[in-house]
Amino acid sequence: MTEIERTYLALGGKFVIPFEELKARMQKVKAIIYDWDGVFNNGNKTADSSSNFSEVDSMGTNLLRFSTYLKRGLPVSAVISGEKNDTAFYFCKRECFHYSFFKAANNKIDALNYICNTHKIQQHEVAYFFDDVLDLSMAEVCGVRIFVNQKANPLFAEYCVRNKLADYITSSAGGSFAVRESTELLVALNDNYDEVMQGRKNVSAEYKTYLEKRKSISTEFFSLLDGKMEKAEF
Repeated sequence: MTEIERTYLALGGKFVIPFEELKARMQKVKAIIYDWDGVFNNGNKTADSSSNFSEVDSMGTNLLRFSTYLKRGLPVSAVISGEKNDTAFYFCKRECFHYSFFKAANNKIDALNYICNTHKIQQHEVAYFFDDVLDLSMAEVCGVRIFVNQKANPLFAEYCVRNKLADYITSSAGGSFAVRESTELLVALNDNYDEVMQGRKNVSAEYKTYLEKRKSISTEFFSLLDGKMEKAEF
């Protein structure tokens, strides 16, 4: 057992597939996609349907993108949400994600296919962070599936394990830094954790180049309401 695996098991995480297999899958990842509600937050909504995020998790997404950039080039990054959420829009734009899809409750797979077709990548080259039943069409086909665990749905977690829909189950819940937990794991699986931390700490030449490439991205927003993909402005 590796030290990384031992650390995450002690934390309470669960490797559904063997650690080495998860590592091998991560070596192929070229796109990183997140659900929003229940992943970056606990799913609670305000009257305007917004829900928050943590800067701790945000840093995790940045470190994972930098890590993947060092290995395979800048990964495609996206949020695919079932609802319209101004905070998610703000986050994607601030972090220079490639895409923010919303109103995709019943057709998230369409957003995935759009990303794959546009960027000429395969579904197994996508890492997906998810937490609930609306995400399963994507979890069924993505190469790395991070299931954000909620203590209130043990039967759903068992269902995902039984049906091979998850590869790692977080110890932390949505809104309690599950994104940071799992993004750091994937950085470690890229075999460059120390390089990433040093690069970010020292704002290395590699990190500056990564930032310039990241800043060149103009986030695109799409609604998938009623099965129709329409470009939107934010």
